[in-house]
Amino acid sequence: MGINLLEALNVRVVGNGEKVVVFAHGFGTDQSAWQRILPYFLPNYRIILYDLVCAGSVNPDYFDFRRYTNLDAYVDDVLQILDALGIEKCAYVGHSVSAMIGIIASIRRPELFTKLVLIGASPRFLNDVDYHGGFERGEIETVFAAMESNYAAWVNGFAPLAVGADVPAAVREFSRTLFNMRPDISLFVCRTVFNSDLRSLLGFVKVPCCIIQSAKDVSVPVEVSMYLQTHLGGRNTVEILHTEGHLPHLSAPALLVTVLRRALSR
Repeated sequence: MGINLLEALNVRVVGNGEKVVVFAHGFGTDQSAWQRILPYFLPNYRIILYDLVCAGSVNPDYFDFRRYTNLDAYVDDVLQILDALGIEKCAYVGHSVSAMIGIIASIRRPELFTKLVLIGASPRFLNDVDYHGGFERGEIETVFAAMESNYAAWVNGFAPLAVGADVPAAVREFSRTLFNMRPDISLFVCRTVFNSDLRSLLGFVKVPCCIIQSAKDVSVPVEVSMYLQTHLGGRNTVEILHTEGHLPHLSAPALLVTVLRRALSR
């Protein structure tokens, strides 16, 4: 990316603490997804926020379809951000695809990360022999076809399913950021994420992890969090949130804050 990455990805550093923590959003949102969470951590942490290059808040001209064909390019971005800011140690909170981005980043640079907090993480969304990812290939292809034929209709149907809980404000917020994405970029990234299989990398993770999983999530079954716990290479814990949905930072922020505080203080 031949531009200023910190400007392009809207990097912000906020908070008054000494400990550094990165908050990395997932597919379909941008850094504003953390707005209900941040006030609880600003007094005690120095927080790094940024937008994934696919987010609707980023100039779509910066999205290189040849470069972002897998998660490695996204990993390059976050590591370049941390290096540009002179960060030597940090905790990392990643939602959904950014949880997996954090996992890969920690394998490349384990000395950089003190802790990974993985919210709604999945190393593979497709079912496989002896693995329940939550989706059959035909179901995924149906999603892609729906996105391609009528993106607006797909967003209107997908957003309430993903949020899960009956929280209209969260549905509106998630719909807003999905609509902000250019549809062709959204589909391309969705294909990249759903076709990823990172199971073989999990054993190389040595950084301590906290896996946070909603009790009912249309995108990630609870079984996946147990799979992560079993296969991640370092010390890890699992926290099941007694709520519904893939975006607890939007739909159940108070519940998530309690668990996040505990995870980051360990």
